[in-house]
Amino acid sequence: MATVKFDEATRIYPGNDTPSVDKLNIDIQDGEFLVLVGPSGCGKSTSLRMLAGLEEVNGGKIWIGDRDVTDLSPKDRDVAMVFQNYALYPHMTVADNMGFALKIAGVDKGEIRKRVEEAAKILDLTQYLERKPKALSGGQRQRVAMGRAIVRSPQVFLMDEPLSNLDAKLRVQTRTQIASLQRRLGVTTVYVTHDQVEAMTMGDRIALLKDGVLQQCATPREMYDNPANLFVAGFIGSPAMNLVTVPASSDGAKFGNHTVTIPREGVEHGGSHVVVGVRPEDVEITTNNDGLELTIDVVEELGADAYVYGTPTDGDISLVGGDDNLAKPFIARVDGRSVPPKGSKVYVYPKAQHMHVFDPESGKRL
Repeated sequence: MATVKFDEATRIYPGNDTPSVDKLNIDIQDGEFLVLVGPSGCGKSTSLRMLAGLEEVNGGKIWIGDRDVTDLSPKDRDVAMVFQNYALYPHMTVADNMGFALKIAGVDKGEIRKRVEEAAKILDLTQYLERKPKALSGGQRQRVAMGRAIVRSPQVFLMDEPLSNLDAKLRVQTRTQIASLQRRLGVTTVYVTHDQVEAMTMGDRIALLKDGVLQQCATPREMYDNPANLFVAGFIGSPAMNLVTVPASSDGAKFGNHTVTIPREGVEHGGSHVVVGVRPEDVEITTNNDGLELTIDVVEELGADAYVYGTPTDGDISLVGGDDNLAKPFIARVDGRSVPPKGSKVYVYPKAQHMHVFDPESGKRL
């Protein structure tokens, strides 16, 4: 097993002035499951391919354990990669697919069979070893691709959106299997996904990228409770955090006719407004004219809970997206047995202890 270190790692594609990955710094612990997440084109797959040796590193270094692997070829890095499209050989059996890398490396046939059978047992593939890939389901093929990585006993597993070809139910089931398998094997793993729910449920830590720049690297809970900036706040969480631009003064931030106390930095940041972030579950919702008035547009009933989506009636209040600044509805979680009807008016304001305040200009947390 090994640690992994991105040290100011940079990748600039030929013909591009802007780096696709810009001075990436991440320290990954031995045995850790780190998830690289972000929107399409943010540089997460490029970062993974730099670690694998499939992309050139134009600046900085990459370390695996105490070895500088920046200029080593992929075969000398002792990593195993699981791709999005499985990349199985259709004419080979499952056993031959799983043992192929060992065969190329000149490992003894008996040793290959032993390792393949051990991996098949872990992945519940024993009864499929003599089948060809076309006779397997998508989830089984994904497990074969995992098995091919496991038999090599690498220092680091690299996974590039391995679940994106599976249907929703199978994706949930397989991500649980991958996470528990990684815990059991204890192999350092770097996993790429664009799905923040996948990132939150699987990773020991999450590294969130935007435009090739690392925005925050933290545990899922820390990122959820203490987002570093507006982008992180808007990206992490489902449904997304409400981000509302509201007037601010020495008294606090004004939600309609309700004033909430904000940190001193929020008052002293120099602007007349701040962006207040509040999760749907941290919204106080009333009908007694206290707070920001909303008209309920949509109700999502989920049984025990419900989510209401509303539009502010106050023209001075604007809701912003965490990443694209498009107007969006205000979302509040309510008791599923007492849901306000569509078209009704309610008043909302954030619970003070679970409120986040951001600078509207820089996007940084205050």
